[in-house]
Amino acid sequence: MAHKEGYLIVDIGTGNARVATAGIDGALWSIKRENVHYETDHQYEDSIYLNPDELWQQILRLSKAALAETGAIDIKAITATSQREGIVIVNKEGKALLGMPNIDHRGRAWEKDLIDKDTVYNLSGRYPTSLFSAFKLVGVREVYPEIYNQIAYVMSISDWIQYQFSGKPCYEPSQASETLLYDVEKKEWSAELAELFQISTDILPPVYDSGSILGQVKPDVAKEFGISTEAVVVVGGGDTQLAIRSMDPSANDVVIVSGTTTPIIKIVSTYEKDEEQRTWTSRHIDADNYILEANAGVTGLNYQRLKEIFYPNEGYEVIEKELEDATYSQCVASLGSLIADEEEPLTKGGFIFNAPVSHQLTRGSFVFAILWDIACSIYENYKFLCAVSPHAESYIWACGGGVESRKLRQFIANLFGKSIRIRDTFRQASVLGGVFICNDALGIANKTPELLDEVHPKDHEEFEKLYQEWKNARKTFKQVSQ
Repeated sequence: MAHKEGYLIVDIGTGNARVATAGIDGALWSIKRENVHYETDHQYEDSIYLNPDELWQQILRLSKAALAETGAIDIKAITATSQREGIVIVNKEGKALLGMPNIDHRGRAWEKDLIDKDTVYNLSGRYPTSLFSAFKLVGVREVYPEIYNQIAYVMSISDWIQYQFSGKPCYEPSQASETLLYDVEKKEWSAELAELFQISTDILPPVYDSGSILGQVKPDVAKEFGISTEAVVVVGGGDTQLAIRSMDPSANDVVIVSGTTTPIIKIVSTYEKDEEQRTWTSRHIDADNYILEANAGVTGLNYQRLKEIFYPNEGYEVIEKELEDATYSQCVASLGSLIADEEEPLTKGGFIFNAPVSHQLTRGSFVFAILWDIACSIYENYKFLCAVSPHAESYIWACGGGVESRKLRQFIANLFGKSIRIRDTFRQASVLGGVFICNDALGIANKTPELLDEVHPKDHEEFEKLYQEWKNARKTFKQVSQ
């Protein structure tokens, strides 16, 4: 019997590590996951790190489990995608010294030392903060010079994974866009930006386009993973960009990627910038396009953590049923989402409800308020996006685990006054984006994903009033945070 042909796709998010096997037609055969393990670094105010060797062992373990569950399969290609802004540093022997995820802010104390922030925004496409990779490197240099001086290369997490498979260092443009060291418009490393951060360009590896073949899998790695030495390693990209790819949007479409964070993006063909520096502009994973982005922050992570409190043993279908009995008047939430024009993030959040506690207040009331907070945050950021690049289409695409909730999709549709569309790829969007990338690399035509559902707006004017009430609640928590 002939073996199935397919791909091995590694996806390292903020919360978990996933490895999937998939067919060239996009069929997901197996997907295995574990939580990513982080440690706190007490040398900084707000810093956590990961052990790259431990992460690699997770990838090995999950890959073996996925391959075993799949059965006889001929792996033709391997690719990786990962959280943006996360990096791994390696020495000249190829040993990984330290992994720093996107939620590591070890460089925050040195933000004030960067004088020419306008140049950084104009070249890198984002206002410089400790979220981005250059400040992580500055934090290492200032506190651990003995580690910093050993650095031969810095790579995004996905590029490092591809390095582990192929032995070849690289940096992919959508990931390089997150470093503050990359000229997004010119599509190359910037000596001027590197000089501003006093970082040597020698540690920045060659740039390879997403969908290009980096090389063949190393023989020892192929043996360890139980795959053919003929398998090629394909350059992946940022998880947001791969998720967008799996939705197959058109130019000028807007896509909401509802994961741990919630990027709201528009695909644009020119390098768009915001005069007030509220939006980000990155390279997309194709050769010519950019993505213009506003980001609502850790919305999905908030939802997941509070689901574990209120609904620890129930599925999403139970939540959706109980949400039908909840109303806007019972509870309002503000839980630390980001708004593009706010200089400081909201550090205090919570729920507001009438006192004494009403008998009508249920656990569904709290989750209802969480979803409404997410929807309003997305809407607020969308308006900043449109101020830079107007969006005339009557629909918006959405993907990611967050839009599993039809209630959330309805909230967004009502606020935007536009329909919300999802495709059959929406649940595992970044993984399935990896299938598209591998097919592109091997010259195989991709199957067009199907429209799965479309939620149409209702009562838009009424929802605008409710949105104003949410804004007032957010102001209350902002005052508490100051």
